[in-house]
Amino acid sequence: MRLSNRNKTSVYSFVNTLLIMFLIGGIGAYLLEEYRFNILGRESLLLIIVPIILIVFFYLNGRQIFEYDSDGEALHFRNRNIIPFLDKPLSDEFPKYKLLKYEVIDIFFMKRLYITISSKNSGSTMLKYEISYLTRKEINDLKLSLAKVVKTNNENKY
Repeated sequence: MRLSNRNKTSVYSFVNTLLIMFLIGGIGAYLLEEYRFNILGRESLLLIIVPIILIVFFYLNGRQIFEYDSDGEALHFRNRNIIPFLDKPLSDEFPKYKLLKYEVIDIFFMKRLYITISSKNSGSTMLKYEISYLTRKEINDLKLSLAKVVKTNNENKY
């Protein structure tokens, strides 16, 4: 099964550009308010604070692009940000038989996928991916595919 939200890259780039323009406009309006009009008073700080909060919220949700591929004998996970220099992209590939368990954590708007794989050195390793920008259907499909792999691994173990 293949799952990707790469086709939404343009939407995320547009939202990112819009938020940055909103911040620049807020800074300009704040400077005009402070040095020219002086109508709002202390509330003029909201012209800068609100766009900063929105930008922080957008980036705290995690990497926007998530790709998953379970075709063949290996599992491929890729997770990257729309701005390449902001975060290091994650890319992992391992055989299906190494998958021990998975867990999807949903806290408010942030969603994380934790994958536990078997490892020769430490016994098991946990990998973390941000899936906040996937739709509910995509997350359910991902869970279904991973559950199938885990079930197959548990049947082959005994």
